[in-house]
Amino acid sequence: MAGVSAPPRAAVGVVIGVLAAAWAATGACAGPAARAPSGSATVQPATWTNSLGMVFQRIPPGRFTMGGTEAPEALARAFPALEPRRFHELADENPAHTVRIQRAFYLGRHEVTVGQFRRFLEASGYQPESEADGTGGYGYNPAYDPATTQRGDAFEGRDPRYSWCNPGFAQSDDHPVVNVTWNDAQALARWLSRTEGHHYRLPTEAEWEYACRAGTRTRYPHGDDPRGLLKTANTFDQEAAAFWPRWQQHALPGSDGHAFTAPVGSHAPNAFGLHDMLGNAWEWVSDWHGDTYYAHSPSSDPQGPADGSVRVRRGGSWHTWAFYARCGYRNWNTPQTRYTLVGMRLVREISPAR
Repeated sequence: MAGVSAPPRAAVGVVIGVLAAAWAATGACAGPAARAPSGSATVQPATWTNSLGMVFQRIPPGRFTMGGTEAPEALARAFPALEPRRFHELADENPAHTVRIQRAFYLGRHEVTVGQFRRFLEASGYQPESEADGTGGYGYNPAYDPATTQRGDAFEGRDPRYSWCNPGFAQSDDHPVVNVTWNDAQALARWLSRTEGHHYRLPTEAEWEYACRAGTRTRYPHGDDPRGLLKTANTFDQEAAAFWPRWQQHALPGSDGHAFTAPVGSHAPNAFGLHDMLGNAWEWVSDWHGDTYYAHSPSSDPQGPADGSVRVRRGGSWHTWAFYARCGYRNWNTPQTRYTLVGMRLVREISPAR
């Protein structure tokens, strides 16, 4: 979607001196080893920590209303700087429908971090797609001008210099890993499942939205006011707009404290105890995308269409305008897409008590 802080839905210098120096000094591609898991498959504590240090929050079963956009007129009043066409491009969010999540599951309290992903790579020998295919990923370059490119991407790429450990800006081990593909997320889930004996996977789109809403029916978990994102999410604000002045009008009127990614958990959690469900990094989910899927999806534990060409991602990122950081907004890319805004969060299934 051109002009939006995300890789296009149908497709997929000099960095500021202090940030670049900080990134280089941290050695983002090297780090410490994993540690032993805690918890048990036969109990269901409220939280559980795995061998990579990922903390998981128990999400109870329940039902919620999924999807269903507000009337274009209401959205236009809330987001007066947007062109009217944007309010009519949300058909895949409809109709609103009741979904039942039948079993409790563990969901990562935070997005997968740079440090956790590195430890996975070191322990497994897996090579991320941005490195394996030699084409790299996307990254921030202040000398790059989107207007000079055919697609108008907000970020430079693909380029081999950019990858999970170099998105073009400084990240420490506690930042969300980005420039990872849907296939990379699957590889991490398979490795954890094999090594720990628990079943890991990406959340379904329904599980993701249920966990994001955490009992609410508003635009955002905190309510309908976009300004509330400044306290609860890392999205496109005045700090980020300083680097993209042509989108200044779409920035929130304040600062969330971060121009690029933030350490996971920097903002308040939702009612389920989950951080950064909106903002920081887009999150892959397991489903194929279908424009009309909501009209005929199962009422209990929907898994998405049986096939497709693009996978869904949810939640928005540090570069996402408030309009696109709503709980119900859906976006998508091919499973091979890697982008400086896209990361992941995993589910660990809860085994039946024995």
